[in-house]
Parts: sequence; structure tokens; C-alpha cells
Amino acid sequence: MINWNEFEHIHVIKKLKHVLQAWWNVDTVFTDERGQIKGLDEKLTFANPAVNYLIHKDATQASLADLVSQSINDLRQSNNAFAFKKWDAAGFDVCVFPIVIENDFVGTVVAMGFFKEENTAHRISEIRDRLAAYGCSAELIEKSLSKFQYLDEVNRTHFTELVELVAQEIVTLHVEIASRESKISQLNSELGNRFKYDNMIGKSKPMQSLYALLDKIKFADSTVMIQGENGTGKELIAKSIHYNSNRKGNSFVIQNCSAFNDNLLESELFGHVKGSFTGALKDKKGLFEIADKGTFFLDEIGDTSPQMQVKLLRVLQEGTFTPVGSTEMKKVDVRIVAATNRNLREMVEQGTFREDLYYRLNVINIRVPPLRERKEDIPVLVDFFLGKVAEQSAKPKKQLMGRAVEKLYDYAWPGNVRELQNEIERLCVLAGDEGKVGHEILSPKILEIGEKAKVQGSRLQGKLKDALEDLEREMIKEGLRRTGWNKSKLAKELGISRAGLIMKVEKYGLDKRKIAR
Repeated sequence: MINWNEFEHIHVIKKLKHVLQAWWNVDTVFTDERGQIKGLDEKLTFANPAVNYLIHKDATQASLADLVSQSINDLRQSNNAFAFKKWDAAGFDVCVFPIVIENDFVGTVVAMGFFKEENTAHRISEIRDRLAAYGCSAELIEKSLSKFQYLDEVNRTHFTELVELVAQEIVTLHVEIASRESKISQLNSELGNRFKYDNMIGKSKPMQSLYALLDKIKFADSTVMIQGENGTGKELIAKSIHYNSNRKGNSFVIQNCSAFNDNLLESELFGHVKGSFTGALKDKKGLFEIADKGTFFLDEIGDTSPQMQVKLLRVLQEGTFTPVGSTEMKKVDVRIVAATNRNLREMVEQGTFREDLYYRLNVINIRVPPLRERKEDIPVLVDFFLGKVAEQSAKPKKQLMGRAVEKLYDYAWPGNVRELQNEIERLCVLAGDEGKVGHEILSPKILEIGEKAKVQGSRLQGKLKDALEDLEREMIKEGLRRTGWNKSKLAKELGISRAGLIMKVEKYGLDKRKIAR
């Protein structure tokens, strides 16, 4: 099902409509296959007051629906790409472009408010009579009549290319969204209702594999190495390992190894005795001793020094350590879960991480997938975070509009789930009391993806040909990124041959190595 309300807010479509209005005072509306106007928003601005006046009247809406329905029938029989028609109820001309998805006419883009014939005097008079008959004021009529233009053959060519791009953009977006929804539905059916594991959220295949692995090691005492980027949820996994193990009744201790220098870290881990250094006013238990019979999560273990690595190795091998300033050795029973965002294997090869410690830690290895590898989980995570914000603020749960979700899909999320959570909290704050949240208030870094696809030609400076070329280049550039440089898929979406697309890629210098970031 097509969500017509979203199309008016899509950046490329807004730009295309702006170009049509600025060059020829032409307005566009969307209709379904029966000709019924869709996505009509009171906030929409029309270049021609007459169009705005007529488009909101029931009688003229019914007349337009009949005209569009007839146009679709004509297009089915003729196989033409579009149809020019006179809208008798209004007196001016319209251009009807079909929106065809999988060979099915699902709707149209209707551009209106111009003349196809050069002799316009009698048409102006006809429009004046029509508007007066519908109760339009004399002032509004005169203001409207000055907006109508005759489109000669050259202008009509450029005009139809722009309107066709609007229709193609709708098809592309609908196909992409439908594909995503189908993939998510398929994933749901394959994986049942397991969309979380303890405090971890996700239904994607990488997350299901992670859940399965956590189930297998649930009652083991083996050391675990968790590897993943910042913000992927390594601490959540460590907690899950502990609270599903036989040690869950004992302490779960956390220490970030990059938080202190060696001296302070040694004291934190192993404790110290009174007088062992300046400021050591009394004996202090170390975290290893506190974690006895429980689990010790050593985060960012890749940041430890070679000297500290030796001491950690001893605890892992023998379960013993010596507090700072003491000669008494202590013994503990601690399960180690270590985590890092660094490649320890490479560090071993470079000589910056001990190989024996690496193998001691890497008994069970868990790789946490970054969010960009499991984008199917974004809707589930967004819904969870929206619910969390609503619960904390005691306000109704907000809803993200389709364009905002699309932007979230397109972003690479270098900060992963933590960054997404922060973004959702930010959106909810900035949205205030609005129940539906649009893409406009997303962070600049996320909107930048769309900004790069701005239509340079819509600045309305220079020649229209240059504007169209700029638009074409940006659409191809964005499409290549979106499809992962699948030229066959993109060519089909754009309605051109693969060879034609390759020529345009070369023409605009859109080689993958040049524009991939």
C-alpha cells in the first residue's frame, strides 16, 4: 500500500516541485488509480492561487478524478509515457504521468496550471468564467490569470522530464520501502517473536546468531572475549553472560582498563595495603577480590600496557594476585569477560599485545555486529527507545514519520546503538508536544546524507539544461550508494538501460572509488 502522505515531504520531490513552480508556475498533485487526490496537506503551497482554490473543492476534485481515470485508460491502450489533457472544469491544461509499479497503474502525478496551445487569449477568458462560476473573488481571479504560461515545444520537453522524475522517485521509494518491509516480515516469520535477549534488542540474523551463542555458553565458566565497535552493547552482553550463569548470585564487577594509568589501574584491580604509596591511608580491596565467585568484566582490555598484561595473565592462569605493597598472595575464583574495540590479533602480530594473554582471553570469542550490518533492527530499536523515553517522561509515545525512518536507514551509525538511542532521545526533546516526528529535526550529520542529494539546479541560476544535468547526477550518485553500486538494479529503477547508466556514470565521474565514503 502506498503511503501518499509521505511523498510531499521527500527532499528530491520537494525540489522537483519547486523547480516546476519557479520556472513555469506549474503545480503538482498526486492521485490514486481512480483519480482521487492523495496526500493533500493544508500546509502545501501552490504557485497559482487558482489551482489552490479549485483543488480543495469537492466538485472540481470529482471532475479531476474523471479526467485522470480517462487518462489512465488512454495510457493503458496507447502505451504512451504521459498524457496532456484540458481540464474543462478549470479551463487550463494538465499533464498526467502514471505511477506504474510491477506493471500496475497505482496512481498518477498531475502537473497543472499551464497552456499547451500558443493562442491563450480565449483560454484566459474561459478560466475567468470558470473561476467566477465557482465563487472565486475578482481579486483572486486577476492574480491567478497572470500566472498561466504557454509551454512551447522546448519547454514542454524539459517540463515533462521533470514531472517524470517525480513519478520515478515515488516508484523508487515505494519499491525500496516495500522491499525493506518484506525483508523484515520474512525475518519475523523465520525467527518467531524473539526480538530481545535480556536487555539486547534485535531480530536480525546476526543478533539471532549471537543469542544462540549466548544460550550455548550460559552455564560454562570459560573466559569470553567480546569484540565490537563502540556503542554496540558489549557491556550488555557481559551482563547477560553473568546473569544467565551459575554465578548470577555473586558479584558482577566492571572496570574500563583505559580509565586509569598503570599505577592506579593496578591498585583498582588488585587492591593495596596501607602505606604502600602516598595517599594509601588504609588497606583497600581490589576488584578481583570483590569479584570472587562472580564475574569480572574488563572493558577496553586492548588498552592495557605490556606490564599490566603480565599481571592479568597470572590471574587468568593461576587465579592469584598480589595487592600493591603487599607480599601476601591472594587467590580468587573469577570468571573473566573481556571486551575491546581493537583488533587484538593484529596487535599480537605488531608486538603490542601478549600472544599468551590473547589466547587465554580468546577461549570463546563473541563478535558484536555493528548497527550498519543489522539495519533490519532499526525499526525495533527505534520503537523500543521511543517507548523508553515515553515511560521516563510520562508522556505519550511518539511516532517517527516514514521519511525520518528512511533517513535513519541511510545513515551509517558509527556510534552504533548508543548513537541511535541518543538520537531518539534528542528527537523526542526537540519534538516537544508533537506526536508525530518528521525528519526535519534529525541531527545535521544524519540529514547530510539527504543534503548531498540536493538538486543544485533548483537554485534557479543559469540554464535549465544545467539544472537538469545536476539533478540527474545527484540522483544517480545517491542511487548508486543506496543500491550498493548495483547498476542493473539502479538502471531498472531509473527506467534506463544498464549501458546508458554506465555511460552517465562515466560522464559524471561517479566511479565508486571516487565517491564512496
